[in-house]
This record gives sequence, C-alpha cells and structure tokens, in this order.
Amino acid sequence: MILALTLLLAQYDVVLANGRVIDPESRTDAVRWVGIRGGKIAAISPTALRGTVVLDASGQVIAPGFIDMHAHGHNDESYRLYAMNGVTTALELEVGTADVPAWYAARDGKSMLNYGVTSSHLQSRARVFDDPGQFLPTGPGANTIATPEQISAIVERVKAGLRQGALGVGMGLQYTPGASKWEVLETFRAAAAANAPVFVHTRSWGTTDPGSSVESFMEVIAAAAITGAPLHIVHLNSMSLAQTPMTLKLVEEARARGLDVTTEAYPYSAGMTRIESALFDRFVNAPDSMYQKIMWVETGERMTRETFEKFRKQGGGAILFLNTPEMEAMAIASPLTAIASDGGIEGGKGHPRSSGTYARVLGHYVREVKAITLTEAIRKMALMPAQRLEKIAPQFRAKGRIKVGADADIAVFDPATVIDKATYQSPATPAVGFRHVLVNGVPVVKDGAVVSGVFPGRAARAAVH
Repeated sequence: MILALTLLLAQYDVVLANGRVIDPESRTDAVRWVGIRGGKIAAISPTALRGTVVLDASGQVIAPGFIDMHAHGHNDESYRLYAMNGVTTALELEVGTADVPAWYAARDGKSMLNYGVTSSHLQSRARVFDDPGQFLPTGPGANTIATPEQISAIVERVKAGLRQGALGVGMGLQYTPGASKWEVLETFRAAAAANAPVFVHTRSWGTTDPGSSVESFMEVIAAAAITGAPLHIVHLNSMSLAQTPMTLKLVEEARARGLDVTTEAYPYSAGMTRIESALFDRFVNAPDSMYQKIMWVETGERMTRETFEKFRKQGGGAILFLNTPEMEAMAIASPLTAIASDGGIEGGKGHPRSSGTYARVLGHYVREVKAITLTEAIRKMALMPAQRLEKIAPQFRAKGRIKVGADADIAVFDPATVIDKATYQSPATPAVGFRHVLVNGVPVVKDGAVVSGVFPGRAARAAVH
C-alpha cells in the first residue's frame, strides 16, 4: 500500500527521459530525468521518473526554452516556425503597440507560445500625428518635429500602455527622425518612473558624424544615464555594421559604470524592414550601386533606382545586405549580447532569421566554428532575456532556467544535428534538430513535428503598481 502510494505521488504529467540538462544559471550539465506537473518543473532526477507521458530525450540537450525579445510575427505561421527553433516565448518589444489591452486580448487563449508587448512610442507618435502607417509611421508621424504639447500627448499615450501592463517602452528612432532629443528624454523619463526598460532601435548607422552608429548609441546611453531608465538596444549587429567593435565597447563601459544597459544580436548579415518607412529615406538619390544591396522580399529581385521608387510607393518588406560576416560573428560571440531574431513570416515571405536564428547559433556558432560554448549559447538565448525582463515582470524569474519550480518552457534538441535551413529565397523553411519543445508543460513540438491545435501560451505582463 505504501509503495503504491509512493508511485502515485511520483507520477508526473510529462517526463523528459534521460537527457543532458544544461542550465546556465546553476551551471548544471548532467544527464537527468525531468518531471513536469501542472505546467512547472517538479523534479530533476539522476534516476528514472514515472509520467503519464514520457518523451525520450536520450542523446539530446534539455535546455530552458528560448525567449525571443524581438519578434514581429505574432501569427500562427510565425509561431510554428519559432517553436521549431526552440522558442517558447515571443515578445514584441521593439515596436510594441499603441493599444496594449487589445493586443493581449487578441492572443488570449489562442497562442501556441507565451507572448508580451511594450507600449509603443512609434505608434503613439503616429496616432498623435494622425499618421496612416499601421505598424510603422510612414507620414507626419515619422518626420514632423513635435511641439511641447504634442510631446506631452505622445508621452501620455506611452504612460497609459505602461499602466496597462506593457513590458516596457518600444522606440524606433530610425523610423521617427522627427523625434527630438528632448522628446526622447521625456519618453525615457516616463519609462524610468515605471521602472520600465526602453527597447530602442537607435537613430542611425554609419561611420562618420553626424549619423554614426557611435553617436546613435551615445544618444540613448546618455538618455538612460540622465533619466535612470533601463535601456535595451535592439539588434546591435544591424545598427553598428563596421562600428561593431566601438558600440560593443560603449555598452561594456556603460555597464561597468553601473548603467542598466543591455543589447542583442541576430546571426545574419542582412536585415529587413518596411521599404515605405523613414529608414529608407537615406536611399533616395543614392548611387545606383546601393540599390543592388536591397532585395524585394516578394520576388527575391535586387532593386534598381526605378524599382526602388516603385516599391516605396507600394510598400512591403525589403532585405538590406549591408553588414559583413566578420561583424556579425563579433556581435554574436560577445558576452554582452543576448540573441533575438527580429523575425516574422507572413505568407511564406520574410527573412531567414524568422525560422533559423536559434538553430543557426547552435549549429553554426557553437558546433561548426566553436565561437561560443553550448552553455554560453543557451545563456544568451534563455537566461539573459529572462534576466532583462524579470525586474518589470517577476514571472520571468521562473523562465530561462531548468530548476524545480520553474515554468516548464523547455527545448529539447540534438546538438549534433541542429541547424537552420531557411535561406533568403526560402525564408519559411523550418530549422531541424529540435525533438521536443514544451510551453507551460504542453508539447508544441513532439518528435520533431509541430503539434497542431494546442494553445498553452500565456501572457507576459509587467507587474503594475
């Protein structure tokens, strides 16, 4: 009777059997059995556990699920590709939304992955200026210099989103060149008052002032220092280009002096954004050679001056081939950078980072070129994002780790085969090597295939006081 009761009590909802647990926080790297009950990790054992469902993890790594702080595709198509890449939480933090309650309500009970959003400076600015852009400002919201009264209206909208549980403030200065330095500071002040991080796409890239990457990083680091707002600089790789060594040094020195500054990178040399946005203003009247560095996502063709002008009027996604593999590798290898995809797929169109970011880090940067260790890669993809967010949203203290009591957001993958398969021509090709992915204890990838019809994702919201 006692033995039967013991076995009953030891029954778990799901057991991951005999896998190599890697947890960067505790520095665990050992073969273990992981028992999951009620969506939480309930046991980590060197001996066998009993479960209602037992998933074989022999020869596989059991890692905390990856937290993508920079995901733009919040649809089922994108989420399925993210899941095949080991992602368990996908967050819209760079652009954010002007309507925080509606954004969360649209995903409640309908999401495969955990989800969350920031209060958007970009979209708040667009609304104040009655800009026609739906995602990014494309008219007066981009280029108009705001009056003091308009700045107040923008900031009040940002504050409202923070009061409604947004995970911080989303800001894209390259998309809003009309935003003055004072407007930036006022927005940072609003974030600081809520102890909320500002997730910033900096103002420009380049090697000479005005408009250099160094100058752009200095602007937002200064804003953080003046106001006390936590700062996260998005995609350092694509905002730094040739000045990557310099911008990494700026982040390192700011942190050494006690500033709460973090950053991220994705493992591709090309970037992507909307061609109708203000970011592309710099290409108007550019030399003919510059247009060959832009690819129209819809057809895969490289642009000419004529097609550039045509597509800007039409609007849509464009890929920019501006960086180098050397600068990409430097950004990924730095201990300062978390990994984030900047991804999103719609109708099979987009950028390969949407489908391949995490598998490429594990397959190329860990296994093939050995630029970082496996534990370091997992730290960058799971623990670092959780630590960036846990001050504003304490629920992240239970994410990014394999430990008893943590959320059962888990990625199980084969370190010998994991790799990205997506290309610029076929960006929606799923990654390979992920055997199982669990979100709150529910398999969303099982035996290497996406599980349809399950929606275990939960909202990630700030703790609002």
